[in-house]
Amino acid sequence: MNKELGYYMHDGPDTIGFELAGYWSDRSASELEPTRHTAQSTARSQTWRPVFLGSLFAIMSLLAPARTLAADLSPETVQVWERYVKAADDRNQMHLASGGPFLSLDAIPGQAARLKDGEIAVSPAGPSVPIKVPSGLIHDWTGAIFIPGVALNDVLHVVRDYEQYKDIYHPNVVASKSTDADEWQDRFSLLLMNKSVFAKAALDTDYRSSYTRVDDQRWYSVSETTRVQEIAEFDRPSQRILPEGQGTGLIWRLFTIARFEERDGGVYVEVEALALSRDIPSALRWFVEPIVRRISRSSLTTSLQQTANATRFGPGDVNRISSRSRCSGGSCTPAGPLVHSFR
Repeated sequence: MNKELGYYMHDGPDTIGFELAGYWSDRSASELEPTRHTAQSTARSQTWRPVFLGSLFAIMSLLAPARTLAADLSPETVQVWERYVKAADDRNQMHLASGGPFLSLDAIPGQAARLKDGEIAVSPAGPSVPIKVPSGLIHDWTGAIFIPGVALNDVLHVVRDYEQYKDIYHPNVVASKSTDADEWQDRFSLLLMNKSVFAKAALDTDYRSSYTRVDDQRWYSVSETTRVQEIAEFDRPSQRILPEGQGTGLIWRLFTIARFEERDGGVYVEVEALALSRDIPSALRWFVEPIVRRISRSSLTTSLQQTANATRFGPGDVNRISSRSRCSGGSCTPAGPLVHSFR
């Protein structure tokens, strides 16, 4: 908390508000004002969340005004990230080998029934998310949705149709293409762009996804970035791509584990999405962190809903369907046409 300024936070179901009181210094005002404008801009924008990539691209655009602050990726940050990802992957393998329920949601009483009733469950993986690491933050969120009236192959077709990502997750996916694919592993590229900040921000990214068939009703996948490069001055004559690990540090790494199970007349999709980004400057952390958590929740909700829309209605119709949602606690009920078909 800024000692020169007192504040009160009101985190309601549809808005987040702040009351500020106390004495302003020039330093306080200069730090808070651009962050306030950026938060408002981000809250108004439609954020993009391809669920199986787990990107926090729009979330960390809150930090874009601090463009003069270098956030180059350090080897120490990469080492901590790699250990965290390995631990998450090990937990997944232990879960699959345990002989218990395939989906973690089945360990939560009533969760499957709530999903069938139209809820989208999204929550941080732990109490301290985002997790502070040396010179960075690890964002770790879980989400689940039930898609009624579809088969497992329908869902897998959508999530592996990378050429259509630019339509499914428009407008923030500017370009998408598959670069290699076989039955068990895919490679693809995405050009990501976000305009909810003072200037356009863009990332040129490559991914590797592996898929494993457990049986006819259950599959799981592991996806990760193999290259993330920031594009400076995007869509301007001076546009240039920066070396890996250099730039504002909006996103450095992505890793996602997803499970798919067909039952109950549809398909359950469960995902854990991890991302590595730059840290929040200490002077802004008290203000930005609550917004980051809130947008993380709504963004993953949107991604799950967009994926469900594309599966049920096709990529050509997905952007004509409302992805707004009414959220309360750890779950959200989608608004628009899907409410009626879910019930």
